[in-house]
Amino acid sequence: MSTARNLPSVYEPASVENKWYEYWRSNNYFAPSDDYNKKPFSIVMPPPNVTGSLHLGHAMDATPQDILTRWRRMQGYNALWLPGTDHAGIATQAKVEENLAQEGISKNDLGREKFLDRVWEWKNLYGNRITNQLSLMGSSCDWSRERFTMDEGCSKAVREVFVNLFEKGLIYQGDYIVNWCPRCNTAISDIEVEHEDSEGHLWHIKYPIADSDEYLVVATTRPETMLGDTGVAVNPEDERYSKLVGKKVLLPLMNRLIPIFADSYVDREFGTGAVKVTPAHDPNDFDMGLRNNLEQIIIMDSHAVMNENAGPYQGLDRKTCRQQVIKDLEAQGLLLKVEVHNHAVGHCQRCDTVIEPLVSKQWFVKMKPLAEPAIAKVLNGEIRFVPERFTRIYISWMENIRDWCISRQLWWGHRIPVWYCQQCGEIICSKEDPQNCPNCQSSELQQDEDVLDTWFSSALWPFSTLGWPEKTKDLEYFYPTSVLVTGRDIIFFWVARMIFSGIEQTGEVPFREVNIHGLVLDGQGRKMSKSLGNGIDPIEVIEKFGADTLRFSLITGVTPGNDVRFNWEKVENTRNFANKIWNASRFVLMNMEGYELAELDEGGLELADRWILSQLQSTIAEVTRLLERYDYGEAARSLYEFIWDEFCDWYIELAKRRLFNAGNPQARLLVQNVLRLVLMDILKLLHPFMPFISEEIYQYLPGHGETIMRDTWPVQNPQMLWPLAVEQMQSIMQLIRALRNIRAEFNISPGSPIKAIMLVNDNARAQVIESNRNYIMQMANVSELQVLESLDTKPQQAVSALTTLAEIYVPLEGVIDVAKEIQRLLKEMKNAESDEEKALAKLNNEKFLARAPQEVIAKENAKAEEARIKKEGIGQRLQILKNSSEKS
Repeated sequence: MSTARNLPSVYEPASVENKWYEYWRSNNYFAPSDDYNKKPFSIVMPPPNVTGSLHLGHAMDATPQDILTRWRRMQGYNALWLPGTDHAGIATQAKVEENLAQEGISKNDLGREKFLDRVWEWKNLYGNRITNQLSLMGSSCDWSRERFTMDEGCSKAVREVFVNLFEKGLIYQGDYIVNWCPRCNTAISDIEVEHEDSEGHLWHIKYPIADSDEYLVVATTRPETMLGDTGVAVNPEDERYSKLVGKKVLLPLMNRLIPIFADSYVDREFGTGAVKVTPAHDPNDFDMGLRNNLEQIIIMDSHAVMNENAGPYQGLDRKTCRQQVIKDLEAQGLLLKVEVHNHAVGHCQRCDTVIEPLVSKQWFVKMKPLAEPAIAKVLNGEIRFVPERFTRIYISWMENIRDWCISRQLWWGHRIPVWYCQQCGEIICSKEDPQNCPNCQSSELQQDEDVLDTWFSSALWPFSTLGWPEKTKDLEYFYPTSVLVTGRDIIFFWVARMIFSGIEQTGEVPFREVNIHGLVLDGQGRKMSKSLGNGIDPIEVIEKFGADTLRFSLITGVTPGNDVRFNWEKVENTRNFANKIWNASRFVLMNMEGYELAELDEGGLELADRWILSQLQSTIAEVTRLLERYDYGEAARSLYEFIWDEFCDWYIELAKRRLFNAGNPQARLLVQNVLRLVLMDILKLLHPFMPFISEEIYQYLPGHGETIMRDTWPVQNPQMLWPLAVEQMQSIMQLIRALRNIRAEFNISPGSPIKAIMLVNDNARAQVIESNRNYIMQMANVSELQVLESLDTKPQQAVSALTTLAEIYVPLEGVIDVAKEIQRLLKEMKNAESDEEKALAKLNNEKFLARAPQEVIAKENAKAEEARIKKEGIGQRLQILKNSSEKS
């Protein structure tokens, strides 16, 4: 027999969450065991930027990963969630440069080595911030295995991969057109460019045809780049220009002769059908230039300032240069016309600067040989995307992939492991720093100045973090990892690159499944950004409502793979849910005095007991099934409805009669055991979603273990499924709801007892009601319940309802003043009519419809519909009351 401890009256997340996280971590519960006979489950955390701070995107990422890890751990898997951070080349370097600027110094003032010392200082100072914040979320990752993309092991893996690809001829260096960010002062990859629709202009410029008085008119959106033109192209099937192919034009302002040539790339319908070609400053022109052997003239430096090749425009930034070029063309009579033209302009994802296509010497990875097996592994099912629709997006991108520019003109990052001999020009690619040139033995070696794209090291994350290239026990046991959980926005940045890197380097896929989730948007469906000022700090949410509330609110109501709107109402509703669980658990524990663990005697179980135990088994099966499908939102909804509606609102209320009946200790003990069993399984099911509150309550329950984290996940027990009991109980509940609806509709106080007549012409149904009349009388506050086979005359002044079990009559005489209730309803009818008239007046006003935003119009439509439905309901109740009044 136990003396139960009781929960505090109020749930305070802050003290509970800090206490249990420290307990779990100090007891090493997050780490997998050394039992390699158990089935492994492993996830690698998408590494957040080391100098970043937690935002809702991270919270959205971490929550499902932790749900899966805690769930699988409870199922008996040897679970590893491996955490780590990314060095984030451009982002981190920019941050440190901003910090230095406040001191009045630049990275060049310090030099490379001293600057890198400052970056490492910055990393050591702020690098733990985001991992500490992830801890506040309840993340159960194994912090003893935490990795960093520039730690010794990951850096070794980076060199290993670079050299492997270089030796296979899959890494090469070449002059190529790249996306150049003048502000970050580095090349960036195609997928780091965000295209924004912008209103621009199309300038029609006259290019004089050599040895002629005629002009060839070209149309361009970037007149400043004409200074680097080395040709004009037309479509070979365009008869307008067929006679001009092979001739030359005099490039305006630069007075340079350039050829007119034919290329099928040219769109005859765009502009004039003749296009200026600037191979050094446009990717399509670059390709045309290669096909037609055109010169590449670079007219801008790395800061997008015009260089010596721009002639008199040298020293102007590109915007000022454009203005001057247009002015000069007008002065020379060479600007024919200007049209407004909308087009997409590429911006740097990091700093929002307009990208400048630029030819420069860069390092590239040949993608076609790597993409083909990466496509095949997805098509043959070795890797499965969830939701499946993302498979098509991945395949389409991989089939059209371009070679990957992997060099960045930065100091912070993995420096490219290539050295140049200053004596003989030998190029050395090595896993270790070479001391001498293998060709001439000279020690005068200069390492390549560039660093690798941040995503190069991130692409190795699933295997480099487990010890590769060494053949470690972790790599053998946990690789390939079980699932990757990540946002839809980095399928190309990261997921695709991990797949082809894993296959190429290890011969195996890096993960079996890819679970893609959406983005967190604001309440209006917009992306969160500094410019909109609509960002939400998850730490503030945690401090105010608790981590459990944030986690649960992020995943409820979410369809797999879809974006989710963040709104405070959902957060508050989840906080209410946590309080509901707390108060229900507190009630159970307050009534555990004298509790003894006992086998449930099926013969002693009432209908409500069999119903709640059956519903628990169904919920166990449903939540498990939905988690297997990565449908966290539906799993959470199923659990929410069982806890709130069935356990709290129905079963606990029905259990009170036996709990408070001191005269029947056997019945009290049985209901205590049912309550304890159901609550224990609820806490286990809830734990992956809301780990803190579930652990706190669990520790108060009789028969708890050392931690709920290491307890076993519930499994459906077929012996506790009673379908007939569920059907009968649902019929009784329907009957009780009908009585409650009558109370609500006719303004009968919940404290006022009512009489009820049940008209049933079937003995089996009558028996169900008779056997459970206590439930009806308790839950609907019925003082007198008659179950009759027939009625000679229907009761006077009574309202009725129909359910699957019975036709119900509730006499109103003595319960309400019918005349007064009619007057109250007439007043309500008048208000509803007024509301409807106001809404319809707006909706019939053409000026309102023309000027009001769609959401405002939708609100008025909803108001009109709500008023119409309210009028219908009031009208029906008035008719019932008038009819009953007339009969009396």
